[in-house]
Amino acid sequence: MNNNDLQTETELRRDLAAAYRLAAMLGWEDTLYTHFSVRLPGPGTPRFLINPFGLMFDEICASDLVVVDAEGKILEGNADYNLAGFTIHSAVHMARDDAHCVMHTHTTAGMAMAACDDGLLMLNQISTEFYDRLGYHDYEGVAWNLEERKRIQQSLDDNIGLVLRSHGLLTVGESVADAFQIMYYLNRACEIQLAAAQMGSLSKMNTISDELSQYVSSQFKKVEHERQIVWQAWLRKLERLDPSYKN
Repeated sequence: MNNNDLQTETELRRDLAAAYRLAAMLGWEDTLYTHFSVRLPGPGTPRFLINPFGLMFDEICASDLVVVDAEGKILEGNADYNLAGFTIHSAVHMARDDAHCVMHTHTTAGMAMAACDDGLLMLNQISTEFYDRLGYHDYEGVAWNLEERKRIQQSLDDNIGLVLRSHGLLTVGESVADAFQIMYYLNRACEIQLAAAQMGSLSKMNTISDELSQYVSSQFKKVEHERQIVWQAWLRKLERLDPSYKN
């Protein structure tokens, strides 16, 4: 049993709303676009919380989140959602039982890396967490076609993150804490790559060897339990700044 199974819907709503507020604080938002979702506990067809279309990330409260099923039917909530967001998120929730939370961003650094033929380079300790744990999905246009869900699932496979080429980043986790922490460091890895690229040719970058990258990645796996500790620190920070996300 994982943390998501132990949380109530109220707690999941608050965690997801907190993730939106923190994302706004970190500059991850793209006006009304990009989405975070979390699967609600319970048997049967997956139901998940997602942001209503029309609210900026820094406006979202726990009570604003709408409940949608895997077929796109709104089960709870008084607002619509973004179709492209539904396509991407439902694809992951339907295919991965462990992907309780899915986060998708359009940050400058993430989109810049998604435009690179070589993808994420092993340039830094932060990058190595994603060694052999990152999928790549070719661009097919705005994600309005539900048939693309199968290909998104295949591209993600069992990885913790997905690079949507010419688009952005996606991360998954067993909890909001997991997915948020993975996105935080994936975006940091992209920022490092973008900064390094601005200093010279990619061919001159000093990359970490495959063998060493694999070793450091295994080290990161041993401390994944710390994501919950870090998440509690994020929540304390948000509580000091603006606790209205819980409303």
